[in-house]
Amino acid sequence: MHNETSSSRIMRRLTTLFPSEFLEEHAEELGVVERDRKLQIPVFVWAFVFGFAAGERRTLAGFRRSYNSTADEPISPGGFYQRLTPTLAEYFRDLVEHGLDEVAVPDTVDVDIDRFSDVMIADGTVLRLHEFLADQFEARHEEQAGAKLHLLHNATEQTIERIDVTDEKAHDSTLFKTGSWLENRLVLFDLAYFKYRRFARIDENGGSFVSRLKQNANPVITDELREWRGRAIPLRASNSVMCSTISTGRTSMWKSKSSSSAGRTTGRGRWIRSGSASSASATRTPTTTIYT
Repeated sequence: MHNETSSSRIMRRLTTLFPSEFLEEHAEELGVVERDRKLQIPVFVWAFVFGFAAGERRTLAGFRRSYNSTADEPISPGGFYQRLTPTLAEYFRDLVEHGLDEVAVPDTVDVDIDRFSDVMIADGTVLRLHEFLADQFEARHEEQAGAKLHLLHNATEQTIERIDVTDEKAHDSTLFKTGSWLENRLVLFDLAYFKYRRFARIDENGGSFVSRLKQNANPVITDELREWRGRAIPLRASNSVMCSTISTGRTSMWKSKSSSSAGRTTGRGRWIRSGSASSASATRTPTTTIYT
């Protein structure tokens, strides 16, 4: 039910950012559509976003089927494929830039973020290739080929500082190199980069990071930095939320959700500080975000 609500919210947000009139007018400006209007641009765009771009396996035939399933008039394979032109690529690029311009708020930087010289984002994505390229780009599954694109994005300057292309089997973590470039920078990454030694190296180089915690990680909660209204349950060790910590030599920040010993979920998060401490058992491991 939660996923359905989230999906509906995303679709509503996207259709607000990109109303049908805007999609059609810009398509006409670039010459993407013909005068006979056989191609329904709004249907085409949403078929691409929700029916083709989402998911691991993507084929042009699947893209066409997704379009035909919702369009008023289906398009033949030949008629569909001839519309996949450089002009169409430019059209989609314009849509991405429009969306970024609409949601970006560069003048509202929080003071906690403003203290960093740059905010960096490290991530990787899989590019599905034709199976004939399997020898050069080995995939995780047989009879497939896949490349992985690794990016280090400077969100502050809106530039790409590092780009690597490997086969699909290469782990994201192996492409992230620590060093002096981390000084006074905040790095955001997902669990693919989760490694205690990496966290320590970032700290040693004067950097900071934001990451989710693995389910088996047990930080010791030593202090609460933010109070919430309502019946929020305290997160101190006295409430049996004692866990082990990650010690990097500096104070860390944690955002956690906790439950009572009776199993009642509060549904409220709190900012808490974690310092160096020894390991201890926990009745429940909180869902946590690190911010050092």
